[in-house]
Amino acid sequence: MIRRLAFLVLMLAASLSAASAQGFRTPPDLVRPSLVAEPVAAAGAQPFTLAVRMQVKPGWHVYWRNPGDSGLPPEVTWTLPAGFNVGAIRWPAPERIAIATLMNYGYEGEVTLLVPVTPPPSLDPADPVRIQAKLTYLVCETECVPGSADLALTLPVGEPRPDSDQAALFERARAALPAPALWPLHLSSQGDTLQLDFAATGLKPETIKGASFFPYSETAIDNAAAQVMTIDASGLHLTLARSNPNEPAPAALPGLLTIDEATGAGTHRLAFAYGDEPVLPVAATVAPEAAAALPGAPAFDALTLATAAGLAFLGGLILNLMPCVFPVLSIKVLGLVRHAGESPARVRLHGLAYTAGVLASFLGLAGLLLALKGGGAAIGWGFQLQSPAVVAGLAYLLLVMGLSLSGVVHLGGRLAGLGDGLAQRSGLSGSFFTGVLATLVATPCTAPFMGSAVGFALTQSAGVALAVFASLGLGLALPFLAVTLWPPALRALPRPGAWMETLKQVLAFPVYATVAWLVWVLAQQVGPQGLLAALIGLVLVGFAAWAWEHGRAAAPRAGRIAQGLALLTILAVAALTLSLDRAAPVAQAAANGIEPFTQARLDTLVNQRRPVFVNMTAAWCITCAVNETTSLSTTAVRAAMKDRGVIYLKGDWTNQNPEITRLLEKHGRSGVPLYLLYAGTGEPQVLPQILTEGTVLAALETVPAAAAKSAALSR
Repeated sequence: MIRRLAFLVLMLAASLSAASAQGFRTPPDLVRPSLVAEPVAAAGAQPFTLAVRMQVKPGWHVYWRNPGDSGLPPEVTWTLPAGFNVGAIRWPAPERIAIATLMNYGYEGEVTLLVPVTPPPSLDPADPVRIQAKLTYLVCETECVPGSADLALTLPVGEPRPDSDQAALFERARAALPAPALWPLHLSSQGDTLQLDFAATGLKPETIKGASFFPYSETAIDNAAAQVMTIDASGLHLTLARSNPNEPAPAALPGLLTIDEATGAGTHRLAFAYGDEPVLPVAATVAPEAAAALPGAPAFDALTLATAAGLAFLGGLILNLMPCVFPVLSIKVLGLVRHAGESPARVRLHGLAYTAGVLASFLGLAGLLLALKGGGAAIGWGFQLQSPAVVAGLAYLLLVMGLSLSGVVHLGGRLAGLGDGLAQRSGLSGSFFTGVLATLVATPCTAPFMGSAVGFALTQSAGVALAVFASLGLGLALPFLAVTLWPPALRALPRPGAWMETLKQVLAFPVYATVAWLVWVLAQQVGPQGLLAALIGLVLVGFAAWAWEHGRAAAPRAGRIAQGLALLTILAVAALTLSLDRAAPVAQAAANGIEPFTQARLDTLVNQRRPVFVNMTAAWCITCAVNETTSLSTTAVRAAMKDRGVIYLKGDWTNQNPEITRLLEKHGRSGVPLYLLYAGTGEPQVLPQILTEGTVLAALETVPAAAAKSAALSR
């Protein structure tokens, strides 16, 4: 029996891995990428330009830096010799690409991304320059296929004259880049719309065939809405629909303006950049052979599969101690006591069944997460809790479990086993589904070591990602499994007795507390009417439990009527749950020195070299709530931020927000919390996921006094 159960778990993992790997295989004819250098040779201290060229199959497209309603922009990770610096991608002006009801921003046919490179002051003529690039992208038609390519080239050291064979390619690429803003822009808000007025006097309306604006911010406008253009004597005017009229209107809207102008030679497209384009982080590593020559330099700055799996395993172990898993821990403890009188072989089966439930749930969540990300969804770890229906459903499930622990309703083998003969005989289904529930309630928490491991997993192949998630699940399951497999631990457990009924009823209250917390999370996601519907759902669940239990004790005919009424009530609860919609976020103003996060605001502050603290959180993230209470809201930390002029931005990921998702991914994270401290210069410092007041204060000490004084004067 044990071997059969272990075999089933391994087969489940293998099948999920194979299925996900099949979805991640990119047909070679969809995108033909290449890496090209503008000069034929490199010289010390002589900057040059690289081109990442992507030739896309007709009918398919790749994405701009702001992909619009869906999609992912191409990303390049560089491996360079020691001393080389690579700049940010220079993005050509995109096109509006309509897919059903969505509007994407991207490129069809071909796109060339230009990247500046600066060599060190001197180069060895005998040592050619080897440049490697890992390109990842999403290519879409009506469906989306993720892809990647390993690109490389070698340049000799010598006179950096242009390569005549590539001159036309670089000329076309530079012509596609937006020019600096030509006309002054005035931005105003009018209810649900934004009005962009360009002082383009002298334009002839009959020659302008169309105009579009592409914001850098992913949440500023309703991408799919029509952009209404008018031209009069005062210039060009565009009316854009706001993505969320309840949010404060932006003070500025950096982005690109494109104009299609008819000339004698046909229609000519012009593009102009307005506002500072955000400086995106550049992923670059030193080549291993070059790193070996640098004292103390690591060979790689990325995790390997072995280290990521080890970190995931440790993170899973620590998840057992996190507050979001405590209610399920109480159920597991009660289960161990209940099975203490059974044979050791039977108890081991319960441990393996629980482990199978945890692993199956982690692999299932990982496979779904990989598939959704492969389809262009901007999601991460804990994504299911961004759905009000999932949060409400989990609250209803835990309420039923709490009622069962309190003795209001008894969930027998038929209901728990759902017709599974093996489960009816052995009761293993209860252990299996306890493992499933443990995984679901663990997702709001992020343990130490876990964030880096999961972030690494979501950037790798499906097989590697599933291996990391399996390690995370094994860490979560191990304590319970070890107790069931270790005979001395079993002998130490007390024998079942009448005292178990009291213990069972006491352990119901942590479950009810979790239900209350989930309802509070739901209140952050839905409006008052949605919250009322969810609360009515709780009442209906209680009624269904009462009717079901009443039917068990009633006469056969009355019992069937009562239990039928309970089932109808559960169907009504399911329909009510699926009808829950996210409410539009309430406009948030700066409070207690905390500003709501937007990418545009962060870009502005970073470009001004202002010190900034970024807190990425969510209502369903218990780790985030604990950190904010114990480490970020203390008098000492608030005073230190104020004294050093640090601006506090808080991003709420309770509901899906693609800008927050992008920022998480850029720093190797798949979920919240994420804490960044921009000291005014250079890259941000990433703080640990579990904070202490001392950790935050020590990080704030790195903010230069000059930056603090400048920030204070500018306020």
